[in-house]
Amino acid sequence: MISAMKNIYPKLIAFLLLIVVSNFSSALDIKSPWIQGRLIIGQTDPGNGIRFLKRDVRVNPDGFFAVGIGRDAPKQVKLVELLPSGVERTHTFTVKQREYREQRIEGVPKRTVQVPEEALTRIRKEVKLTKKARKVDSSRQDFLQRFQWPAKGIISGVYGSRRVYNGQPRRPHYGVDIAAPQGSIVTAPIAGKVSLVHENMYFSGGTLIVDHGHGVSSTFIHLHKVLVKEGDVVEQGQAIAEIGSTGRATGPHLDWRMNWFEQRLDPQLLMDSLPERRN
Repeated sequence: MISAMKNIYPKLIAFLLLIVVSNFSSALDIKSPWIQGRLIIGQTDPGNGIRFLKRDVRVNPDGFFAVGIGRDAPKQVKLVELLPSGVERTHTFTVKQREYREQRIEGVPKRTVQVPEEALTRIRKEVKLTKKARKVDSSRQDFLQRFQWPAKGIISGVYGSRRVYNGQPRRPHYGVDIAAPQGSIVTAPIAGKVSLVHENMYFSGGTLIVDHGHGVSSTFIHLHKVLVKEGDVVEQGQAIAEIGSTGRATGPHLDWRMNWFEQRLDPQLLMDSLPERRN
């Protein structure tokens, strides 16, 4: 009996150790730097779950997932890895803080910076439409593609910048502006499915939103013309719109914005260089 127990003990200890290791081991691999405004791509064991910013994050069959942090993300964020055993593994990451451009302008007429009362109902409806499109959580895997610039031109506005009119700060700019002549072609930076087309919103004019999967979306605004319709699946490099100056725009340009659900991201952080300039 004693001899039999001696043979069982090593196996039992090895089994218990296996349980402990499986409960506390982590397969997490973050493939992007933690910077304010960044789309973060990560990978874990396909059987694990991910929770970030109080949201259960979709994980694909290969374990890849996407999360995003906005312009004013704090210095530290926490991401939770959920193991099949029920154990939760919390990871803390340091977020690189950025400095943003600020332009102060005095003596601006009130009518230039204030929204007329009669436009508020229209604006609220349009905000609901864009929020609905950005809530899409599809299983598409397009966000894993390498992004390319959707237009050729010159960078005329950057993410995070803000103007202060008559001492009153306005909302930050959440996109990257590419200046180019009206009618210039806009192409899909990666593949996706069109979730919203609107020909003339109050602020953004011609507006197009494309879902890239897992809550990642691109928004293209101030468009002269949209070349696709809601529900269309578009491929990377496909012509989807024409640059314009609709809505509240001072000249023809593309304002390209990106979201991870409600988190507003900086598209330029995904690009290796500036968009090709015209001759």
